[in-house]
Amino acid sequence: MRVTHTSYSQQWAGLVVLTIPCVLVSMDISVLYFALPMLSEDLAPTAAQTLWIMDIYGFVLAGLLLTMGTLGDRIGRRRLLMIGAAAFGVASAVAAYSSSAETLIAARALLGAAGATLAPSTLALIRAMFTDARRRRTAIGVWAAGFSGGAVIGPVAGGLLLERFWWGSAFLLGVPVMALLLVCAPLLVPECRDPRPGRFDPVSAVLSLAAVLPVIYGVKLLASDDPGWAALPAVPAGLGAGVVFARRQGRLADPMIDLRLFRSRAFSASLVVNSLTMFAMVGLMLFASQFLQLVAGLRPFTAALWMLPAIVATMAGVAAATLLVRAVRPGLVVTWGLLVAAAGLLLTARIEPGSPPALLTVCVGVMAVGIGMVATLATDLILAGAPPERAGAASALSEAGTEFGGALGIAALGTVGAAVYRAEIAALPGLPGAARETLAGAVAAAEQLSEGMRGALLSAASEAFVSGLRVTSITAAVVMALAAVPAALLLRHVRPDGARPR
Repeated sequence: MRVTHTSYSQQWAGLVVLTIPCVLVSMDISVLYFALPMLSEDLAPTAAQTLWIMDIYGFVLAGLLLTMGTLGDRIGRRRLLMIGAAAFGVASAVAAYSSSAETLIAARALLGAAGATLAPSTLALIRAMFTDARRRRTAIGVWAAGFSGGAVIGPVAGGLLLERFWWGSAFLLGVPVMALLLVCAPLLVPECRDPRPGRFDPVSAVLSLAAVLPVIYGVKLLASDDPGWAALPAVPAGLGAGVVFARRQGRLADPMIDLRLFRSRAFSASLVVNSLTMFAMVGLMLFASQFLQLVAGLRPFTAALWMLPAIVATMAGVAAATLLVRAVRPGLVVTWGLLVAAAGLLLTARIEPGSPPALLTVCVGVMAVGIGMVATLATDLILAGAPPERAGAASALSEAGTEFGGALGIAALGTVGAAVYRAEIAALPGLPGAARETLAGAVAAAEQLSEGMRGALLSAASEAFVSGLRVTSITAAVVMALAAVPAALLLRHVRPDGARPR
């Protein structure tokens, strides 16, 4: 693999350059939540257009990850990173000044395509820059904390901007950041690529899209209040395309994804564990944000501030993992991280409707420590398990697994929580239809009632919602605890950093 060597200080400066755009890519997933009311008033999108404005970014991002990861291995990861950064900056400006819903949807789609180049490219470049295992794990931990932290920072940054400026300001953050990346990357980040990349297979690229997009789309539909019949064929169709894709990779001389990677127990187990941790984290955060806003009654910006300590907790987990792995087998550290995350989820199951926001912050913080431990080592094991020339494809697989885990967490845990809510609230007679479906519907319906009836409805709806939160927290905790078993067994052969080779 062709790569230019860099000094120690240049490595860490390059890491900062590579982490900042990933924070921005992650922020773009959540930054629109606060902007939606202002955006809807200005552009007047239809209900269907509103859904596409919110979802098209994630769909395109997930669908193109595998293609972009493989493309970076072939044309150069820094080159692809800079192409993506330029496209992201242009799309951010177009989105900020969109005059119609159609233009904004197109800009969000371009943002997703550009974002798909950034995540696998940055992670693969980190793999090439940090050849020392200890430094690489620390670097990956910083990258992972930045990526997960962006989802928390997004609502805070969006809230601050929207209190002073128009809705498009939420997108303009991408312009100066990407301009800075285009200036600094050639100076601080070395180029690297597969020296013998082989031919790029367009059919595999199309099949990867056909496999990923229907599954993500179907899972999101299943998580909605009214999924309809479209969700039923989407997931099987995507899985069928995935089977065709896998068979084609086995026949190609230059496959997009080398299926032999999955023969490694460490690679496969780390990929599954990474996806499951995202399953639990995204599922809990879905309920945590609703609790803070709809049960505790906080403004969205204030609720987002209560979630900021989770970033510090994630960094603590990263630091703990990088220190422990010097003397303890990575498999054990991953197992401990999963159990810590499970403990945080079980603590969340003790939340009551009258619990202070600080209690939820502590519970989420405990989970975030475990997630930080797991994400750092699992991502490192995925990259270490792949040949350096395939780092882009391995990074894309890691990110695709994360996307699937998050989408599945929203669908599965969201469905469980909604079912518990509906079962408990159904005991109350004469409720409006919306109040029977979601807590948000109950809050909206309560505004139309007298003061006495409003209090009774909100109290019952909060109790039902918190019951759903408890069940989903316990379900996610069980998933984390069960994942700890194969992690301990399949990763036990990976030796700690301080162990001498036999």
